Amino acid sequence: MPVYPYKGKRGITYHIVYPFKGRRKTETIGPDKKLAEKVLYKRLTEIAENKYLDVKKEKKVRFEDFAEEYLQLHSRLKRSYYTDSKIINLLKKSFSGKYLYEITSLDVEKFKSIRAKEVKKIKSKNGKEKPVSPATVNRTLAVLKSMFNKAILWGKVDCNPCKGVKLFKENNQRLRFLEKEEIDKLLGNCCEHLKPIVTVALHTGMRKSEILGLKWHDIDIKRNIIHLLNTKNGEKREVPMNEIAQKTLIGVRKKPDSQYIFCNKDGKPYGDIKKSFFTAVTKTGIVDFHFHDLRHTFASQLVMSGIDLNTVRELLGHKSLEMTLRYSHLSPDHKKRAVDILNRNLSKTMPQNAVNLQEVEKVKNSDNFSLSQPIENKRVEN
Repeated sequence: MPVYPYKGKRGITYHIVYPFKGRRKTETIGPDKKLAEKVLYKRLTEIAENKYLDVKKEKKVRFEDFAEEYLQLHSRLKRSYYTDSKIINLLKKSFSGKYLYEITSLDVEKFKSIRAKEVKKIKSKNGKEKPVSPATVNRTLAVLKSMFNKAILWGKVDCNPCKGVKLFKENNQRLRFLEKEEIDKLLGNCCEHLKPIVTVALHTGMRKSEILGLKWHDIDIKRNIIHLLNTKNGEKREVPMNEIAQKTLIGVRKKPDSQYIFCNKDGKPYGDIKKSFFTAVTKTGIVDFHFHDLRHTFASQLVMSGIDLNTVRELLGHKSLEMTLRYSHLSPDHKKRAVDILNRNLSKTMPQNAVNLQEVEKVKNSDNFSLSQPIENKRVEN
């Protein structure tokens, strides 16, 4: 491996680069090129004679042991603890038994490749094989990368093998929403405890976790506001209620021993509603529809009703307009409405000798229409 010169403000400094256990090691030596060459030769000799660890001891921390430490000290404080634990259990199957310093970028690339092939074995609810999306594989790699970042910070290892491993390209533009007729059918097929949850989702655009975590003190009936304290981006949000959302929440039977609005007989919030929601969707005959798509339906119906994108962004709680732009094409008439508004505004200021558009239409629909035909003694020019 070569010796690299680096020209800085204080002159030239030489670096040496050599391979060790599938990694690329770099050391800064100094301004002496011959010394750099000697050190490089020494390192290569130590590696060949298996004495390199005598020079720099690697901490022998097994992956599975650090995984538990990571979960307890880092993930336990996060809302995504349950998801992290599932992903880490998956990672253990591939990396258990290895020391952290032994895991290389090549190992991560192999895991990524194998994982992408294994996802086809996961079955969907309709019984067919359904591959996990590239985004799911990327989330797994993200947790692995985070683990090694913490390991570096806590002095367990020197480098992150995930660095340089490219993620799969994701397509997050999936947009599935319901038409008004489908909404009515879906609500009609919802069971008693599910219907108010779906109704609130359709009329507020709130996420499932936000709805299931609602407490009675979060509802401000006088101001028609829902106060969300625990949102996805960690910021507080106020969600306005329309009449239907308000009546729906007021109509939910309150459990005397529970602070949660949507809860079971024991007063505990629903853990999940996948089964009941899937049943309602199946009865309705809707294909490829998830609970989160109710949020898309909320935003889509607003856009198709002529609400501007920035207002939709605020209602959804998006930090930037970029996330909301996915809804911009949903209304086929929104561009036409825009130019129609312009037409109405400008028609008030048009000169008196302007062509009467209704007369133009009459002539155009006649059998002997030509562009030179006079209209009310006014001639339409080419």
